[in-house]
Amino acid sequence: MNWSQEVVLVTGGTGSFGKKFVEIMLREYHPKRLVVFSRDELKQHDMRTAGLDDPALRYFIGDVRDATRLERAFSGVTIVVHAAALKQVPACEYNPFEAIQTNIIGGRNVIDAAINQGVRRVLALSTDKAVNPINLYGATKLCAEKMFVQANAYAGGQDSRFSCARYGNVVGSRGSVIPVFLEQRRRGRITLTDSRMTRFWLTLEQGVRFVVSSLERMHGGEIFIPKIPSMRLLDLAETIAPGCEIETIGIRPGEKLHEVLVSEDEARNTLEVPDRYIIQPAHTWWKRENWSDATPMQEGFRYASDTNDRWLTNRELRELAGLPSLEDRIYSAGIPA
Repeated sequence: MNWSQEVVLVTGGTGSFGKKFVEIMLREYHPKRLVVFSRDELKQHDMRTAGLDDPALRYFIGDVRDATRLERAFSGVTIVVHAAALKQVPACEYNPFEAIQTNIIGGRNVIDAAINQGVRRVLALSTDKAVNPINLYGATKLCAEKMFVQANAYAGGQDSRFSCARYGNVVGSRGSVIPVFLEQRRRGRITLTDSRMTRFWLTLEQGVRFVVSSLERMHGGEIFIPKIPSMRLLDLAETIAPGCEIETIGIRPGEKLHEVLVSEDEARNTLEVPDRYIIQPAHTWWKRENWSDATPMQEGFRYASDTNDRWLTNRELRELAGLPSLEDRIYSAGIPA
């Protein structure tokens, strides 16, 4: 793919992922044009003043709920990364209609606008919570995955192709538990929902690079899952706040003990390549030879955070979270940094 000839648009472009995506695109890939599509003018202004400005960069105010605005924004665009979503689990539980409007209806609007405007490649971001969902956020993302996979049938003979990238928790993103632990550390007490809890982890940069490589390799219809490490939240708390009291407060509504990125039921359609798993669509339009060099997974395979064969060490976690090493730890008011 020659990125210098591509016109790229990212929905939700002022979020944690969007900002990192724009930063890396401008620094390394130099697209012909890069469009930030989001509904918050203040966040767009903040991005500009923070230095994310370039002759190729455009800031486009709009909401994925507005189909007409998306049609206008997608004019001339060749690649779309769909990152816009309501993703806070408690907020989605309390405001279910709003979550559905953005995550499902908004997804449909993206698909329709992409097909109507001839966008060649669309990659939608998904989450481990879409696998066997127990909360509304996960359920809306499961629906979105189904829509984006089947959108390839709607596109028919057109060049528009749709795929998804599904991954786990992002270190340091908005809503991440790490900023919460850092704030609680100041008071000397950390709250943990369950000491057995495990999660998948990756950095924002790793997430962006995974999305870029998925765009370059997609045929349309795949769900891409990166091979990433797990960590126990108890280990995370002890790493970020050594010596602090840890209080277990119980699992919250809609929360899982462990996360799954590939379920047993998806295993029969899952392939493995060195750096990722690929879930193929179970539809007649899919060409199995698209990934003929990949290895099919065995029946009953499950890629879960508690049975992962790769675990983050404390040193790796401190590096991912941008924390000082044990040797470099400084003390402020008697509290370990």
